Amino acid sequence: MKQIVQRIAITAIAGLSIALSGTSARADEFINILTGGTSGVYYPLGVALSKIYGDKIEGVRTQVQATKASVENLNLLQQGRGEIAFALGDSVKLAWEGNAEAGFKAPLDKLRGIAAIYPNYIQIMASKESGIATLADFKGKSLSVGAPKSGTELNARAILTAAGMSYDDLGKTEYLPFAESVELMKNRQLDATLQSAGLGVSSFKDLATSLDVQMVAVPEDIATKLGAPYIAATVPAGTYEGQDNDVPTVAVVNFLVTHSDVSDETAYQMTKQLFENLPAMVAAHKAAEQIDLKQALKGMPIPLHPGAERYYKEKGLL
Repeated sequence: MKQIVQRIAITAIAGLSIALSGTSARADEFINILTGGTSGVYYPLGVALSKIYGDKIEGVRTQVQATKASVENLNLLQQGRGEIAFALGDSVKLAWEGNAEAGFKAPLDKLRGIAAIYPNYIQIMASKESGIATLADFKGKSLSVGAPKSGTELNARAILTAAGMSYDDLGKTEYLPFAESVELMKNRQLDATLQSAGLGVSSFKDLATSLDVQMVAVPEDIATKLGAPYIAATVPAGTYEGQDNDVPTVAVVNFLVTHSDVSDETAYQMTKQLFENLPAMVAAHKAAEQIDLKQALKGMPIPLHPGAERYYKEKGLL
């Protein structure tokens, strides 16, 4: 009898141990959100996403990581060093293909799609004293093109190439994040900066209130030459202080990306909570106003994660 009682007790303890270990595993689930520089748009949206996930996904801990943005984020995902990342559509496409020149030594085959979110506008701001009014005026001038191998820098290369130019035509090429580029311009050490971000990016707001500047147009024919995933776009008048007119430019859609080792349930929840808590995203940055469930699958350059696919099926999009 005593042995039977002992066996029952051991079985009960073992069962409790398994139950607790299952709870512990869930409680210890970690979502690292890969963003960009702190003065860009990815970072505040990542902070908002972190709070949403922490509040709405049971038993999950979150972290926001500032990075050099798209290219670094995608490489980190492939290595399993993040669970979800912001990235530009052209970078995602090149990563899937394994474009070495863009910073991908081999195809990143673990990447999986969560959602298309908002477009990044290629925004070029020059000091008025530089005399830069068109892309052709950049010959012999200094330009910051974003961190090396970042999505912004890939955009800069593409646009200059479409305009019949290269970095060799510039007087000086700086490879700096948004905030550092702005500081150099304030100190009259840089003529212009190209930044790929949502409208109303804080670095440009800061620059426009500190210096006499002008936006440099990217003509529609450049968008035509570039083709997908680039589209013709407009920076509306009044986006920045002193900007009295609409400025033509090009845009590239941003994506939220995960990887194949993230569980279906986690990917499902990351997708669901994004779209069910959009007001919190908009409160973090107005760029999120353009996140639309109906557009979530548009132009997706990689396979969807099965967890995200499940959510879109529930919503009748698949």
